[in-house]
Amino acid sequence: MRKGLGINQRAIGTVLVIATSLISPFRLAAQDAITANFPRFNWQPTQAPPGARYVGDRACASCHPAEVATQQLTPMGKALEPVSQCAILRAHPILTTRIGHYSYRIVTRGGRSVYTVTDGVTTLSEPLEWAFGQGQAGQTYVYQHHGSYYESRVSFFRDTQKLDLTLGASQSQPENIEDAAGRRMSSRDTRDCFACHSTACVSGNRLQPDQLMPGVTCEGCHGPGAKHVAAARAGALKNSHIFNPGRLDTQDLSDFCGSCHRSWQQVEMMRLQGIVDVRFQPYRLANSRCFDATDARISCLACHNPHEQVRTDPVFYDSKCLACHLRRGEIPQPSTHRTAPACPVSLKDCVTCHMPKYELPGGHYKFTDHDIRIVRAGEPYPY
Repeated sequence: MRKGLGINQRAIGTVLVIATSLISPFRLAAQDAITANFPRFNWQPTQAPPGARYVGDRACASCHPAEVATQQLTPMGKALEPVSQCAILRAHPILTTRIGHYSYRIVTRGGRSVYTVTDGVTTLSEPLEWAFGQGQAGQTYVYQHHGSYYESRVSFFRDTQKLDLTLGASQSQPENIEDAAGRRMSSRDTRDCFACHSTACVSGNRLQPDQLMPGVTCEGCHGPGAKHVAAARAGALKNSHIFNPGRLDTQDLSDFCGSCHRSWQQVEMMRLQGIVDVRFQPYRLANSRCFDATDARISCLACHNPHEQVRTDPVFYDSKCLACHLRRGEIPQPSTHRTAPACPVSLKDCVTCHMPKYELPGGHYKFTDHDIRIVRAGEPYPY
């Protein structure tokens, strides 16, 4: 059971585990955390409610220009791009690599990128349609072949500026050219991938490409905005008709963000073990000894502003840690609610020690572990 839960939450968690033990964990894990845990919500970040009317970021910018301007440039804002607008492919008009018996090539010209795979005898060539990921770690491509969506077997990685095997792709020798080119995505794969990388593209568990807005936009987290815009223009905001995740308590917010970043419940139901789960920040955070489901100082929003780029300078997070922890030599003052012990080792750069980075095999990127803890030299990765 995760650390930091209160007595009632532990009991609820036990009931959940017992109740779900008779259900396929993979089917449960695929469910949206908001659907499973918060039926009171009439909207979910990965699914448009029936009859939802979206207005787009331009309408939001009329009242919230600063937030829209910065959010559009974040990795979330650019989580999905049409290949015709993909800056990485434009900057690398020819990308090639060879893996085993197969050669891979992406050629970009005139706003069109063509993906070609060959073993010297058989060749498969298809235009790429979508670029997933902004390239902070890497970028993976999706194309259609014989009417189905496929995930490219190779991805672009920022550290090498080259193509390499997509994270999670099979390293065994492909049986045919189709397998060598990519992984056929099931209808659920397609729905879930697009739902977390775009806005308004899923309704009633169906993908609706004609409604898709690339990237996680304002309405990707705040919900469809037509009623809110109408209320604002009428000056009738007693009911704002918009969802504000910032008003959720710490546990609900963790599950809200976990809709895409994987909640504690989702990862437990998937029975993932090992370093692969370092990518799932809400899950790792909930494993922290200091996690408190009711304390806003340990929530996702305490450290990260989703409207801005993620801060990478360690000193920025010192004040976040000191919202709970004492400074060395400081006397606890109950009135300030800062009673957690002081670090005996350092006064700054807390996260460099207590939130170590791990590189997944083949991931070409070091992920920050959100399991906040005292890290001892040589200890195995905790899960």
